[in-house]
Amino acid sequence: MAPTEPTYAVTGATGRLGGRIARRLAAAGIPQTLLARTPARAPELPGATAVPGAFHDHEAVGRALRHTDRVLMVSASESPDRLQQHRAFVDAAARAGVAHLVYISFYGAAPDATFTLARDHWHTEQHIRASGVPFTFLRDNLYADFMPGLVGDDGAIRGPAGDGRAAVVAQDDIADAAVAVLRDPAPHAGRIYELTGPDALTLADVAAAITTATGRPVSYHRETVEEAYASRAHHGAPDWQLDAWVSTYTAIADGSLARVTTAISELTGHPATPLDRVLRTAPGPAPQH
Repeated sequence: MAPTEPTYAVTGATGRLGGRIARRLAAAGIPQTLLARTPARAPELPGATAVPGAFHDHEAVGRALRHTDRVLMVSASESPDRLQQHRAFVDAAARAGVAHLVYISFYGAAPDATFTLARDHWHTEQHIRASGVPFTFLRDNLYADFMPGLVGDDGAIRGPAGDGRAAVVAQDDIADAAVAVLRDPAPHAGRIYELTGPDALTLADVAAAITTATGRPVSYHRETVEEAYASRAHHGAPDWQLDAWVSTYTAIADGSLARVTTAISELTGHPATPLDRVLRTAPGPAPQH
């Protein structure tokens, strides 16, 4: 590689979003380092080298990111210590001298965000700011791809979302936006982009779209907050996880996720993908970060 060519590193390549971004970079002929907790699980891509890089492993991350110009940081899996993992990764990236960090955050990240996990994203953003590493934050709305995962075995989406709306966004659009920033980061340094789909949808709208796309009747049933906690109690999840699940719906209810932006088209040059088109190609449900 010529010395003038920028170097790239990607985290989360074993997941759906990070994997999409890594594949796009590979298709463009860009060599990259894939940081993974288990490198053997990383996708085999032309020009890609998988190395150990669990977020909490300061030494491994530092080795992996040394002399790296552009880094994609996909948030770690949901856990009680996710924020601590993020801080450790950022500290290692700063010590390694990373030139630009693109962080996949969450729409409306704030210390008092209704969706509880969005608070961790805000604190991560603050730590990145304090690190001195040049950054871009991509704050994605709820994933359009994962809307089928809200449907229960009885064909119902249940939650305390009321008549609220969410501007759900396609993972392919997020990946296109991330690659655009990674390939030309300078204009985006210090910028925050709120990534959304083209429409703000109620869960009744989502249910109707899934019905049309799959032929399976799906409906939306409102719950109270109390009913939402009670109906999920049988999973035996810890309190922080229950709070995250329920607050996904209450964030929809109070309008926190409703504003539609033009960031996808501004970054990618193509319009944001509507939910019905996403559903025609979605592989199936998975947990929303």
